[in-house]
Amino acid sequence: MGKEESLEDGVAVPLLEPSYSEGGTSTSIQTIGNIIVSIVGTGVLGLPFAFKISGYLTGSIGVIIAALSTFYCMNLLVHCRDSIEKEEPGQVKTYGDIGQKAFGLPGRYLTETLIIISQCGGSVAYLIFIGQNLSSIFKHQNIPVSWFIIALIPMEIVLSWIQSLSTLSPFSVFADICNVLAMGIVFKQDLQLFDGISERKAITTEGIISQGLVFSCGIAVFCFEGFGMTLALERSMKDNRKFKWVLGYAFFGITFVYICFGLFGYLAYGDVTLDIVTLNLPNDWSSTAVKIGLCLGLAFTFPIMVHPIHEIVEGKMNESMWFQKLCYSDKVEVFEKRERYGLYLCRAFQVIGQALIALCVPGFGVFVSLVGSTVCALLAFVLPSTFHLIFVGSSLALWQRALDIIILFCGFCFAVYGTYNAIVGGSS
Repeated sequence: MGKEESLEDGVAVPLLEPSYSEGGTSTSIQTIGNIIVSIVGTGVLGLPFAFKISGYLTGSIGVIIAALSTFYCMNLLVHCRDSIEKEEPGQVKTYGDIGQKAFGLPGRYLTETLIIISQCGGSVAYLIFIGQNLSSIFKHQNIPVSWFIIALIPMEIVLSWIQSLSTLSPFSVFADICNVLAMGIVFKQDLQLFDGISERKAITTEGIISQGLVFSCGIAVFCFEGFGMTLALERSMKDNRKFKWVLGYAFFGITFVYICFGLFGYLAYGDVTLDIVTLNLPNDWSSTAVKIGLCLGLAFTFPIMVHPIHEIVEGKMNESMWFQKLCYSDKVEVFEKRERYGLYLCRAFQVIGQALIALCVPGFGVFVSLVGSTVCALLAFVLPSTFHLIFVGSSLALWQRALDIIILFCGFCFAVYGTYNAIVGGSS
């Protein structure tokens, strides 16, 4: 994606080395912090709803499956990069580069298209989250969610024109702090409302065999959707030989927190758990402050989420003859001005398009599960296992090849069935 690996889930990574640096300087502790910042986002606030749909046992299993699969496939991607660079040093910097090495330009286009859709899904989720939370704050005024989303469009268009993302990094940190505070307040409410586990279901009717498990896996995969960061995180380390262990420690901690958060949220609110658990919070000053803080942080970090989309789309535009002809002028200043305004207009249309999608989405939880089950599953499971079989398959042991094939097959089936399940569940 060009620089798709410098950003993920709408979060800036201030400690991370540039994607194109030859040697990293991050310690193991810094890398763990980068992994957490890259992965943990607003999707976690939908986990209690996933546990409500599937049951707390099925939901926990779904989170564990998503964590183990994502961890394994992130290591596959690093293995693929290392294998390529043995013969072509320095030729692989991004996920798209690996796609091109595997299948030529169609492989790059496929990988980058999936990344665009994934980032677009994350940005739409931001708009839905902001709209629903602001609507809950002003629920006595009966202001529709759509009004808040429409009101955000001019602000997000202007913010998308900012060239330096470092300007927005303080807001990213602010959003992360609000995320942690929101989780803390939910935990506090959970403990106050907890009246025993006997009233909650370990496996719901939907959770038996498939539907609930797939739904919870879809949301969990979205929550772990920091896959585009893999190569940049590994490269940022001073001693990247430790990356596998550092990644494992980070995933263990994140998985534990995710399960606890989903479990306690469902145990506290039960069948009335909403798709964004902050909507279950009372409208007292602390909950309202956290909601407003989350909305402000996400509104200002929205441009960070859509930045990878701009990088890919604008890179293709700059390479195209029609755009160059459209901007052509004998004067360099006029050409650069037309080019800049053309790219600004493109960004504006992208924001408007994402807002229109957000207006059509029936619910946050269903949408997150849909995105997690489709593009996130393809990016995190199907493509890495396919690339691994292509680049190092001949040198793998039989059980390793079998495991890659199983992940490839299950990932594809999960994408197909998860998409069907999310669409049918959302329309019912």
